[in-house]
Amino acid sequence: MGEPEALDAAIQPAEEDSHDIEDEKMEEVQNPGSDAESDSDTDSDSDDENETKAQIEALESELHNNAFNYDTHVQYIKALRKHGDIEKLRLARESMSSLFPLSPEMWQEWAKDEVIIRTGNEAISEVESIYERGVTDYLSVSLWCDYLDFVQEYDPSVRECSISGVSKARNLFERALTAAGLHVTEGHKIWEMYREFEQAVFLTIPETDHQAKVKQIQRIRNLFHRQFSVPNAELESTLLAYKAWEANIEGSADGQSAHVMSGYQKALQMYNARAHFEELISKEEPDSQKFQSFTTYLKFEHSFGDPARIQILYECAIAKFPVSADLWVEYTQYLDKTFKIARIVREAYHRATRNCSWVGDLWVRYLLSLERSRCSEEELSTVFERALQCTFSSYEEYLNIFLTRVDGLRRRISSVVQAEDGVSYASIRDVFQRASEYLAQNLNDDESFIRLHSYWSRLEIKLGKDLIAARGVWESLLKIHGTVLEAWQGYISMEIESGHINEARSLYKRCYTRKFAGTGSEDICHSWLRFEREYGSLDEFDVAVQKVSPRLQELQLLRLQQESKNVAVTTYGGSNSSKGKVPEKRKPAPDLSDADSPSKRRKTMPEKSKKIKENDREEGKQSAEAKEASELDVNKTEASGTVEVKENPQKKLVRFNDDCTVFISNLNLKATDDDLRSFFADVGGVVAIRILKDKFTRESRGLAYVDFSDNEHLAAALEKNKHSLLGKKLSVLKSDPQQGSKKKAGNRETRPEQRRMDAKETHKGRREPRIETQSQTPQVQLKGKNTFAVPRNVKPLGWSSSTKPIPEADDEGAKSNEEFRNMFLKRSTPEN
Repeated sequence: MGEPEALDAAIQPAEEDSHDIEDEKMEEVQNPGSDAESDSDTDSDSDDENETKAQIEALESELHNNAFNYDTHVQYIKALRKHGDIEKLRLARESMSSLFPLSPEMWQEWAKDEVIIRTGNEAISEVESIYERGVTDYLSVSLWCDYLDFVQEYDPSVRECSISGVSKARNLFERALTAAGLHVTEGHKIWEMYREFEQAVFLTIPETDHQAKVKQIQRIRNLFHRQFSVPNAELESTLLAYKAWEANIEGSADGQSAHVMSGYQKALQMYNARAHFEELISKEEPDSQKFQSFTTYLKFEHSFGDPARIQILYECAIAKFPVSADLWVEYTQYLDKTFKIARIVREAYHRATRNCSWVGDLWVRYLLSLERSRCSEEELSTVFERALQCTFSSYEEYLNIFLTRVDGLRRRISSVVQAEDGVSYASIRDVFQRASEYLAQNLNDDESFIRLHSYWSRLEIKLGKDLIAARGVWESLLKIHGTVLEAWQGYISMEIESGHINEARSLYKRCYTRKFAGTGSEDICHSWLRFEREYGSLDEFDVAVQKVSPRLQELQLLRLQQESKNVAVTTYGGSNSSKGKVPEKRKPAPDLSDADSPSKRRKTMPEKSKKIKENDREEGKQSAEAKEASELDVNKTEASGTVEVKENPQKKLVRFNDDCTVFISNLNLKATDDDLRSFFADVGGVVAIRILKDKFTRESRGLAYVDFSDNEHLAAALEKNKHSLLGKKLSVLKSDPQQGSKKKAGNRETRPEQRRMDAKETHKGRREPRIETQSQTPQVQLKGKNTFAVPRNVKPLGWSSSTKPIPEADDEGAKSNEEFRNMFLKRSTPEN
């Protein structure tokens, strides 16, 4: 069944019900007691009526609770129409029309009901107003045809072909052609009705008025020619009708002229190119497939770039999918870019917001469209209030609507329009106040809320000329978001820009002791110091330093305590598993001479361990790489690359596994764990962060280790080498403690044999001196009561003598070194 047939089928019950309504109304007027007599005839009729009344009451209650339920409105209108309550039916239709656009079928039903009920000239104007409202909601060729039929049938001036009536009808036909004449499958109906009307006018012209007849003939011929330029489904039949008409009028063959045939062939080609798309969108298939067919069709029309054809296709698609937000957004954006007629764009936005009232972006662009077309302040205010009554998916959409309204008012105040509309800054302040009250408890985005108040305060100073009001804006914000650093920074910036340095200083004094998220507490302290450097005197700078320094020390201590807790939790959780993997590699392996007896080893080991620990505590040496750490700390296992960190001498030693660790150098001395964590946020997988600090000053040394959960995150972190953090390019390398220990490990494996060989060669006097570079033997200063016997350039106990440099023979100090070395090696001679 085609669309016209479907509409006729839908209208037939409406006509029958309308006749029933008229009969019931007439019976009520003529014989009030007839209803009671008919009710007593059959119980079934009474039951149906009671059921209908109960349904009406239930629907009324539901609409009272929720007036925006579209389906309830439709059911309510059907129930009232069945019951025959004309006044309630009329009110119900008006109520629904004020909230939602009605479908073409509902407008046709309403108009035909009013035609039956009303009489006289007043009825004609009422029905015409219904049709006028109906044709603006959605594109419907059948509704336009009903409208044209009604005017020709019921309007006496049109029916009698008077001058005013003909002019009225022609204007209506032209509007119909503009709205639906390009419809490919149904537009020909309006063209045919227009030609039939003009032919009827031709028959009313007297035979004696030859000039009027010729003019009317040319008018009809022009209608044919205009239709030939439009691709539609009835082009061939239209051509035949044109040839027959020309033959009857003058017996000429103008229908076969080159000009006419050229236009006809071009329109026919355009229709053939679109026939396939029209077939797809007319199929009975799921909505998703049909929507895709419309999308494909629209892309095809966009490729030709004909605005009128693209617009008519958008209207057809919207008639099928009236609540598709994406379709409305796309359509209105196209109109904004293409059409310069403000009325068309404004009407499209009005319809879009009625169909998809929950889309905040449509309301925003609706307000902007009204402002571009220079609408009155009253219309803008009405649309703004309508937007605030809608329900959006997020509060950011409400914020955008508020800001759009403020932007428009600001531009009007700054232009000459304010003189005409009487717009003042009080209107802007009222919008800001409403936005703040509405969004204070609902908007989760602190940044957006602060940006709103910052905008408000600037306008208070610039347009309102009221500094006290601007400060009041910030003070009200601090009551809600007093723990947000950006709120204080914005307030301070406003005071500095306004030249009120003392007020800005008082704000720093109010907020520097507050606790902010992340490094905000430290940032505000440093910001105060920078402020005093730039704007304050020396005394004021000293006061700021006195106040800020204890606060910074307190914050640093708190941060260190928190870091210690985090490191302990991270490392203790994985200590058992790491020990289970390589238990033999965590045992310290001090380098003792083979000449030492077991008893001697037990005796000397505590003294050696005590001396090295004392040396480590006094010097405060910490490694920059695992290589240096293995040389200076016996608590680090050289073979496994694990480091023992003593957070507290009374607690169990904390161990780190450097299997998935990067070593960072050239680190900004002010960088914190949070800065490094943010630096590697895009990489992810950060397990622990260790910034190396001076043992006494607790200041950063510009070095750090970052542990990752697996090799994949480690590889991604290495890609950030030479990236900048806090103004310095970091060196990010894989931590490999075994790199510096491989050679020493090899030496340790052959060390017993080497010792024995050295001892033998020494006694035989055949040992060749071996020279090693300075970098292989770092200068280590040993301290303690027994250090008087230790010469320079000698490593602590536990190191191999083979790594010690041999000075030249003529060096007196070198001889004593040789003697000192031989003193320890003599004990190994009996064993060898």
